[in-house]
Amino acid sequence: MKFSRIAAAVTTAALAPAVLIASPAFAAGPDAPAVGNQPAPTTPDQAVPDQAVPDRTVPNQAAPNQAEEDRKTILAIIAHPMASEFMKEAGRKAIADGPKAMRKFIEVDQHDIRMDDYRIAILRLLPDAGPGLKAGINKVLSSRGDIEKLRHFYDVTQHELRGDDNNKVEISRLIDTGGTAVKEAGNKALQGTPADRAEFLKTGRHLAQAQDDLVELARIDEGWDGPILSEAITKLMNGSPTPAELRHFLEVTQHELRDQDNRVAIARTIDGGGPELVKAGRAALAGTPADRTQFLKTGQHESRAKDQAAKDKDKPATGKDGDGKVNEDKGNGTGTGTGTGVTTTSSGNTTVTAQGHTGAPLATTGAGDHTTLIAGGAGTALVAGAGLLLAARMRRAGAEG
Repeated sequence: MKFSRIAAAVTTAALAPAVLIASPAFAAGPDAPAVGNQPAPTTPDQAVPDQAVPDRTVPNQAAPNQAEEDRKTILAIIAHPMASEFMKEAGRKAIADGPKAMRKFIEVDQHDIRMDDYRIAILRLLPDAGPGLKAGINKVLSSRGDIEKLRHFYDVTQHELRGDDNNKVEISRLIDTGGTAVKEAGNKALQGTPADRAEFLKTGRHLAQAQDDLVELARIDEGWDGPILSEAITKLMNGSPTPAELRHFLEVTQHELRDQDNRVAIARTIDGGGPELVKAGRAALAGTPADRTQFLKTGQHESRAKDQAAKDKDKPATGKDGDGKVNEDKGNGTGTGTGTGVTTTSSGNTTVTAQGHTGAPLATTGAGDHTTLIAGGAGTALVAGAGLLLAARMRRAGAEG
């Protein structure tokens, strides 16, 4: 019989802390029970039944029926679907070795093998174990537990520890995303017992969330101008809402009421507005809640800008009457020039296009412009100046001659 495996299992138990951080490949050997299956139940030791007195005349006569009963018991053990390959091998060998080997297998060997099977099954829990379950595995394999202790850990304790690990993960998630009350209650549960954590997830989280929801409703009411949503918040908070009602209001109802307020605001905004504003507002009213929010946030301002640009384009240009014609000076703004180059200014906003000797415009002036020569006076002044310069040159030439 391969008792080396039993000895190996005992050694494994003594070195369990080191094994826990090693690869779990050891636990997946061919003689281990299938994943998720607990080892086969141990068959109780059977006392040797009353035996008939053997016939002394027949050498090596065995007790009647005992060997056959042991054989049937062993066959039942190895036929169990949870039996490991090593259990099956040891049972078949005991049957082949005879009555003494079968009796020893039933009374001793099957229990030792079952201890080994449970240890391997428990080790196979490691890959998916959380920190709490890993600590529990380390503890049970490091102790000198009997078969019942190992069986209880596998059947009961592992599920409790796994559940508590899952609870810790869920509580940590709630703390990360929750408000002040949820964070405070969640951290307290993490520092408590497994029962505290289970209770927090069952009821405590909802009570803490309700406190945070009341704070959030007050904040929304403070920052919202629409009457519909604000009135609904006041009514809800003045009542006695349950945590579920508060959650539903924040997750569903508030958005419906916001959209109603937005519809009212859009209708008020486009009333008497320009064509672009009315067009965009009507499109938002026929669209989605997101369309209405976007219109109130930016769309209305873009539409107003388009309407204003259209108005500016239709305005008459400066210096033109309503028909686009240039305003003619009727005599109030006419400038007159003299040979001395003195200019006069016109009152009002007039446009003068003086012509030089080349026929090109000289200047354009408005009311109060004293720097530009008026056409008539400028022309006379330039001609007179040229004549005087020519006469002076002629006189100098005669004197020199």
